[in-house]
Amino acid sequence: MPKTGGSVLTAEQEKELLKPIDQKIGSIQAQIDELRANGTNKVISTLSAIESTKRDKSISAEERTTLIEGYKTELELAKKVESENNAQVSKLIAEAEAYLKEHYKSEYLEPVKASCAVEKTQAKQNYEAALDRLKKEHEEAVRKTSDAQEIKDEKYVYKNRQFDAKVNYQKDLQRIKDRAHNAFSHEYHLIDLLRMSKFTPLESQAQKWENYKYTFNTRSFLLQNGLYIVILLVFIALCIITPAVKGTQLLTYSNVINILQQASPRMFLALGVAGLILLTGTDLSIGRMVGMGMTASTIIMHQGINTGQVFGITFDLTGVPIPVRIIMALVTCIVLCTCFTSIAGFFTAKFKMHPFISTMANMLIIFGIVTYATKGVSFGAIEPSIPDMVIPRIGKFPSIILWAIAAIAIVWFIWNKTTFGKNLYAVGGNPEAAAVSGISVFRVMVGAFVMAGILYGFGSWLECMRMVGSGSAAYGQGWDMDAIAACVVGGVSFTGGIGKISGVTTGVLIFTALTYALTILGIDTNLQFVFSGVIILTAVTLDCLKYVQKK
Repeated sequence: MPKTGGSVLTAEQEKELLKPIDQKIGSIQAQIDELRANGTNKVISTLSAIESTKRDKSISAEERTTLIEGYKTELELAKKVESENNAQVSKLIAEAEAYLKEHYKSEYLEPVKASCAVEKTQAKQNYEAALDRLKKEHEEAVRKTSDAQEIKDEKYVYKNRQFDAKVNYQKDLQRIKDRAHNAFSHEYHLIDLLRMSKFTPLESQAQKWENYKYTFNTRSFLLQNGLYIVILLVFIALCIITPAVKGTQLLTYSNVINILQQASPRMFLALGVAGLILLTGTDLSIGRMVGMGMTASTIIMHQGINTGQVFGITFDLTGVPIPVRIIMALVTCIVLCTCFTSIAGFFTAKFKMHPFISTMANMLIIFGIVTYATKGVSFGAIEPSIPDMVIPRIGKFPSIILWAIAAIAIVWFIWNKTTFGKNLYAVGGNPEAAAVSGISVFRVMVGAFVMAGILYGFGSWLECMRMVGSGSAAYGQGWDMDAIAACVVGGVSFTGGIGKISGVTTGVLIFTALTYALTILGIDTNLQFVFSGVIILTAVTLDCLKYVQKK
């Protein structure tokens, strides 16, 4: 701790500043504790005892009932005491808080912060002085010798001394930072004791902001958010360039709605593959599944008799009611996609096959079958009334976006609130440890592939609605890379066990918005692929750096 000098406080001086505040609040706290002893504290301990008794299997049912009845009697008495003392406790808490508000900041926190600011300046000056001294000593040592090896050794020693000086400077800065943080936190520690951990929203927010500043690290921040910052800057640049080049604004209500519409079916695909990436896997067959689902949906919901054939058969489903055809199309898409993802999941889980291989095989098989069966033709449009039945516009708002929001909510619930979701993270993080703890790695992996298939089926069915048909085997090409890239950009790590639904959602919106902006600007599709590739490479590089740093 620095010596007294200027406005720098010593540890003793800081204690003297805090002493009257602690004494005042401590005396009030003692009164509150005495009032709570047979009231609030007794209520809490009695409720805990009741819960423990309910779970105790070593006693008989009769003993359990007797004990609980006794505790309930004690509880009623404690609640009565608590009720009688509530007004006095509230009055004391208000008195303590008023004292803190009047004295804590002005008499303690601000002097400590001012002291820390001076200490910080002094630490920097000391560091710079140390570097100057080391430089002079180094230059003097080099002048005194002409031996090449000695000069080399001296340079090595000089670098080590510079490093030591930097480490000591960083230690000083951290100590000063700790001192300021502790001074800030102590007030909330006192409030925590007074209110028994009940803070107002503003107080909670103030603590979160202080903790964020305290733990903030520039390198970690850039690793976590650098890509988002770059993409945001690129998007801002596009918003500026587009009006100048094309004479049209990019950020309009119409464009935003169009971006959300395009992103909605893709959201299903990204949510599906995100679960596989969470297990250190991937899926290269997404695009082909979209083509398969689009083709199947268009055939079932086709306007009039199908113009194309499947294995030489022309389907005519015009006699089937339209609502039935809609459900048939959805079920067919889900069944087809789920069958293929289940096959890939089985081989991946059973034979430890890498998902890259199993899903690549799926990709080739699906494309081959659909192309051979349909001769690669497009099946035209679906019944024009169907999109208005499934994804009608509510005023100017397309309801297809609500389907995507529902998918996000459901998958978030599965990931965060179900046993399967917890197991998904566990297996992704460490499959061996998960297996030892009793989790069926096989079931989790197959389950993730099945869930992906269901989501792919929904996504391809919705895309058919959005495009009013036009299903073909070639449709969806490149969508697999877009879905995977969206997940990676959104922070779902290929190292496994790391990822959030909010990140996936952000990734999909980022990619869709950038693609839309580049299209409006007239950038060639091939160059858009280059742009996407650079983003993917950067995202995975940052992900690897985060993994290395963690290790």
